Amino acid sequence: MAPVGTLYTVPAQWKGKAIRAVAALGNVEIALPEQYEHYVDNKKADFLAKFPHGKIPAWDGADGFKLFESTAIARYIASLAPNANLLGSTREEDALVEQWMHLAETEVDMYTTLVAGITSSIIPYSKPAHNTFLERQTRALNTINQHLTANTFLVGERLTLADLWVAVIVQKAVGATVDAAARASLPALIRHLETVANQPKVKEFYGDIVYAEKGLAFVPPVKEKAPKAEKAPAAPKPKAAPKPKDDDEEEPDVPAEPKQKNPLDDLPKSTLNLEDWKRAYSNKETRGADGAIEWFYANNDPVGYSVWRVDFKYNEELTQTFMSANQVTGFFNRLEASRKYIFGSVGVLGESNNSVIAGVFIARGQDIEPVVNAAPDWESYAYTKLDLSKEEDKKFFEGALAWDLEIDGKKWVDGKNLK
Repeated sequence: MAPVGTLYTVPAQWKGKAIRAVAALGNVEIALPEQYEHYVDNKKADFLAKFPHGKIPAWDGADGFKLFESTAIARYIASLAPNANLLGSTREEDALVEQWMHLAETEVDMYTTLVAGITSSIIPYSKPAHNTFLERQTRALNTINQHLTANTFLVGERLTLADLWVAVIVQKAVGATVDAAARASLPALIRHLETVANQPKVKEFYGDIVYAEKGLAFVPPVKEKAPKAEKAPAAPKPKAAPKPKDDDEEEPDVPAEPKQKNPLDDLPKSTLNLEDWKRAYSNKETRGADGAIEWFYANNDPVGYSVWRVDFKYNEELTQTFMSANQVTGFFNRLEASRKYIFGSVGVLGESNNSVIAGVFIARGQDIEPVVNAAPDWESYAYTKLDLSKEEDKKFFEGALAWDLEIDGKKWVDGKNLK
């Protein structure tokens, strides 16, 4: 039987392996190009004429149909083998196949790639970002593992495209980010991977599963110490003379670019000294007579400063409480440029896999955005101005300062201050 088309891929490409497995399981004959050198052939005019984006995998059908993007190719090839039911046997099962593929693609594979990028310094390293990537990937893996605890396959009672796709994405992850400690809590997921990868028709494409003992980690580069230069004997200073012009001379000095002034500095002077408040908060008991809260009420300037409730928008994504606390620390670190205009007390309330991030900011002026937009992720939080003349707002404010705030039965378990 003649091949129905040619798949452009390379042996190391994970999604290419899955597409070839789809074809094998569906008994769809496909060809690979006789000669293909990535980063060379995909930049040539004849390749770009067929695939303008210049990416692989790419599909060149014998009937002239051309396609790029891995999931699109995989679904198309699966559709060429309707009797294999790789897309399920009903519209509902087809939708479930898409559901699991999409989850694995966007919530597992994306974070494997991002972790590889920041730990290898392709992307500037950030510990809070690293923790967030792992936290979100773990959440998705737990979802898949939970489903597989009660089911042999992801959709129905036999292998589908969803199984082939999720398995190759998990195979990539267990060699990079999902280390031995993480795998210990994912037994059903690992069982599924090994079941799929060892199917006789697809084993050659998946190959051996390589399990990482420890996940990818960032190793700071070692700074080489410059050798100390030997001191030259002091020479008598010559009399000052006009400096001759030299063709090799550096460009003449120019005035340094003036620092851009923050508009918050143009606000009328406030009677509240924020640094005094930070010292009072650090040195006094929070509640009680002569405590920090009492000091704040005695010195507050509600015109020069405003008080805000802060809530993380995506609490459903939070897992371990210590990771959530690290996230707050990262947010505060990214607010460094605004430190002189803000004070924060934000915490994690609840327990692992059932928690929220909330707290308060005291900010210069009456608008929060100019203060917090120094942090790239400031829009991941919701900000509500508090009116301390209202008992409910006052109670929230004091609870966040004293770290005894409670929200919907969730108690404060860890907190961070921005001072």
